[in-house]
Parts: sequence; structure tokens; C-alpha cells
Amino acid sequence: MLFSHDTEHALQIVVDLVNTGPPATATEHLPDLAALQEFVDRNLLSDAHDLDAGDLTATRGLRDRFHEVFRTAEDKETAVRRINAIIAEARTSPHLTDHDGYDWHVHFFAPGARLAEHLAAEGGIAIAYVLAADELDRLRVCEAPDCSRVLVDLSRNRCRRYCDSRTCGNRMHVAAYRARQRESATG
Repeated sequence: MLFSHDTEHALQIVVDLVNTGPPATATEHLPDLAALQEFVDRNLLSDAHDLDAGDLTATRGLRDRFHEVFRTAEDKETAVRRINAIIAEARTSPHLTDHDGYDWHVHFFAPGARLAEHLAAEGGIAIAYVLAADELDRLRVCEAPDCSRVLVDLSRNRCRRYCDSRTCGNRMHVAAYRARQRESATG
């Protein structure tokens, strides 16, 4: 399933957001407003400015709710209920825009929305597209035994297993190779 560029971008923002939290990394990566601003800048979030302590608190709360979709959605109906609740609480106001050198595209957050509403609307709608396409299995947790980070598998053949091929993926492939080498040396 191929999703639009905007949907894929929103999904990657949700992944980055979830992976800033202690459940995913055992460390709080949004400890303060400076870190929140870095998150906004890193993800090229438009119309997200004048951040305050309320934005930090609301964004962390939203992060935990998105994390639940990845980690504990027992089935599609559970995931749908969670995403619908996130979207329902966000001020959504779909509108066309062509900012920052990008051609016309749809934003789902209301103009002037606070950061958490922006993330809830854009990320919630993106995950809703995944669910509507019956692609819930693309929302995953890294399969490395010592990693709890999340990922969205956008590969054509749905084969992505690790949050990062250079770290977890490489580490797991090296471990498997060494295990095969030990087995062949003893066998």
C-alpha cells in the first residue's frame, strides 16, 4: 500500500514523537521546551510556534496515547477507537495550503492550533488512513529484544522488523551470523 507523501510524513512524525518517550527508549527525550522545539524543527512542523509548558505537557500526553496504538492495540477495533478519540479531541479543519515551497496539500489541523492539536489531527488522520486501508500490521514495535522503539513499515513487502537498520538491524544480523558461525564450528 502506498500512502501519500503527507501521510507518510505524518506517520514518521508520530513515530519520532512516540520514540521520544520513556516507554520506547527508557529515557525522556522531551524534558523541556528546548527539546520540544528541537522536535518541531527536526520534523519541519509548520505553524508550530510560541511553545509553552502547556504544549510540552499536552504533547507528552498525546505521545502516550499514540504509543498505546502501537503497543497495545489488540485488534483493529481497539486501534480505531483510540485513533477516533484522538482525532475527536483535536480541532480539525481540513484546508489546502502551499507553504514552504511545497505544492498544494491538505492540512488537517485548524490554523492557529496548539502543537498537540496539530499532531493529533495530522498524526491521527495518517493512522486513520493506515487503519482504513486494513494495514494495522504496518504499525510495529522493533523486534530487537532490547528495543521498544516503534516504527511504521512502509516497505512494499512488509519486511521491516527493526526501528533502524544501522543499529538494531545490524546488531541483530551480526548476532545471527555469529550464532550460525558457532553452530557450524561445533556441529
